[in-house]
Amino acid sequence: MKKAIILLLLTAFSTSVFAQTQWKVDPYHSSINFNISHSGISIVNGKFLEYTGNLTTEGEALNNANFDFNVKVNSVNTSVEDRDNHLRSADFFDVEKFPNMTFKSTKIEATANANAYKLYGKLTIKDVTKDVIFDVHYGGTVKNDKGEKLGLKAQTTINRFDYNIKFDPTAAGVGKDVEIIVHLQFAKQ
Repeated sequence: MKKAIILLLLTAFSTSVFAQTQWKVDPYHSSINFNISHSGISIVNGKFLEYTGNLTTEGEALNNANFDFNVKVNSVNTSVEDRDNHLRSADFFDVEKFPNMTFKSTKIEATANANAYKLYGKLTIKDVTKDVIFDVHYGGTVKNDKGEKLGLKAQTTINRFDYNIKFDPTAAGVGKDVEIIVHLQFAKQ
């Protein structure tokens, strides 16, 4: 009997230690943005308006966190309709064939700086999946009458040519490097 009670207590303790918390992105307080140079003299910025994202955490902060995102590429918005339609075409995202862009994390590591992490994962655009590393700033969590929220900012730079976005192969008009800046707020489920 004593062994059964000890085993039950150990099981309950280990389950609570490794309990996972599920979070869902709050699109009203989040944004997925990008910047790219134009003609080498200015920057065009844009964003994606439709996306879903989930975060699973274990314990405090972002330790052992897993991210899973899906972006509807058709929702690209640079505030210029003609440019947005061109971005949806086969010259760029080819949304008819490739309607989604995805990111799945593989690991996250704390850095020497407080609340700073390196987020490693697989980014898929069109028919290409590549390893990427995001610099993440963890903003923390807050509880209120609407539940618990978690905030962060993540950014990285990718080469669009790596993802078969080959329009303007000299990059004289449209730059090759795309800066991705993501502001996220998650709601605890």
